[in-house]
Amino acid sequence: MAQLEEEQATREVRTTDDQVGSTRVQRQTVSESASVPGNIIIKRVIWYVAGFIIVLLALRVILFMLGANQGSPFVDFIYSFSGLFAAPFSGILPAPTYGEFGIDSASIVAMIVYALVAWGIAKLIMLGANNPEA
Repeated sequence: MAQLEEEQATREVRTTDDQVGSTRVQRQTVSESASVPGNIIIKRVIWYVAGFIIVLLALRVILFMLGANQGSPFVDFIYSFSGLFAAPFSGILPAPTYGEFGIDSASIVAMIVYALVAWGIAKLIMLGANNPEA
């Protein structure tokens, strides 16, 4: 895998001399900037997307546990949108009944699997990286 971007750090020091009365004053301004390597950015994007999916699934689990009314537009939106991510895992464990107190086991399994997949992809991208954040 080719390294996407080298880490670059630049440091700029500006020195100015001022005469204040009979005293000479020297001032230095230090400005530093560093760019983030591309593989770190990709790793952060992967965790952001996985985190978004996991939060949606967690909302789904909480709404199921509370027995939220599926007729509510917000609840219906969360169920339908997060259902896309929970669908591959449905049928592994018993399915809950909408509107009753229960635990959506498919969503819990999905959260664990998505977290593990994101972790694995992020580690794969960081292989060979010479960064303290790897």
